[in-house]
Amino acid sequence: MAVENKETTLSRAQIVAKHREFLLPSIGSHYQDPLPFVSGKGFRLTDSEGREYLDFFGGIVTVSVGHCDEEITERTIAQMRKLQHTSTLFPIEAQAKLAERLASLTPGRLKKSFFTNSGSEADEKAIQLAQAHTGRRTIVALRHCYSGGTPGVQTVTAHSPWRIGEPNAFPVAHAKNAYCYRCPFGKTPSSCSLECAKDLEEVIQTTTSGEIAAFIAEPIQGVGGFITPPADYFKEAVAIARKYGGLFIADEVQTGFGRTGGKWFGIEQYGVEPDLMTGAKGMANGLPIGWVITNDEVATALNGKVHLNTFGGNPISSTAALATLDAMESRDLPGNAKRVGGYFRLRLEELAEKHALIGDVRGMGLMQALELVKDRKTKEPAKQELQRVVEAARENGLVIGKGGLHGNVIRMTPPMTISLAEVDEAIGALDAAFTQVK
Repeated sequence: MAVENKETTLSRAQIVAKHREFLLPSIGSHYQDPLPFVSGKGFRLTDSEGREYLDFFGGIVTVSVGHCDEEITERTIAQMRKLQHTSTLFPIEAQAKLAERLASLTPGRLKKSFFTNSGSEADEKAIQLAQAHTGRRTIVALRHCYSGGTPGVQTVTAHSPWRIGEPNAFPVAHAKNAYCYRCPFGKTPSSCSLECAKDLEEVIQTTTSGEIAAFIAEPIQGVGGFITPPADYFKEAVAIARKYGGLFIADEVQTGFGRTGGKWFGIEQYGVEPDLMTGAKGMANGLPIGWVITNDEVATALNGKVHLNTFGGNPISSTAALATLDAMESRDLPGNAKRVGGYFRLRLEELAEKHALIGDVRGMGLMQALELVKDRKTKEPAKQELQRVVEAARENGLVIGKGGLHGNVIRMTPPMTISLAEVDEAIGALDAAFTQVK
């Protein structure tokens, strides 16, 4: 017997009104005039009034294979009809298969997985494992980093707009980050001597006991504005952390799963093997999942404790993640991110030559950013101008992201299925947007 669908489509005004009445007012809107999307396909989104947009933000680095991908959708639906939930008290077939698959993709000796619902939880679990394994508590992180919204990782986050109150779940020391465009040591790329990496040692020597549990870092800082370290940064920084007994946690929540181009994980671009790695976002193409993986030695740190996550790695999310990985591999999306991302970068650099508002172009693969400044000499952040560019891009049918400590960085992470044609379309919309803002 067919079940009647009683869902009705609301107007844009109705959606916005209900959102404002029943959700926390702290949940902000990307645009001055809120924009509800009601459907998506591939790299396109459609709003409640039927207008189509090219999505170059991907649900904040999450829609990796495209909206409503048929292969992923059908496999997920099939799992929902078979088994939806049991909890991690019972072995889950899809979870076991996913853990095996991830062990085959991750670098070095990383093998043992634990699944959560989000990147925030994954980062917290990685820190807990590092503390238990080393017997120490102090964590070293980087300024401008973002590790999630739960109290523990808000302590790690060194980005004031994303810290609520004064979280102090972990003892944390923050070193200077590799922000080449705004080098805290006054260096230029030609004179760089990796003072940012060396700062890690001074921070450990002066603000900790001299023994640490872990150094946690994003290979490319996401919310920080896609801050991309020099090629040798992590080799030096991780060596310093290990000198003082710390494990290295690679936070791949935004950089993982092919996003940086040519490799599965961002840290592989730097030739360093982590002791622990976390992931989420693009891992299941939009379904909630988080994950931490470590080696055999660190994995035993919590032995003797009953440990579970009620929804983590449930049959549906695990199946969606497996389907996402299959799609990425069969379509060579890490390779596509490298090829199309390289072309995208060239087009963005051309755009920067044309528009003085663009102070810096940076990123890797299909994770690219534009930092906007009022003046290229003073590098004064152009926050208001950025919002105007974002609004103008919307008018031109393009969705882009925002970020950076000063709110002046455009972040772009389209689905990794895009082609050169979509890049050209996005560049055209951006060009028009910057021209409008002049």
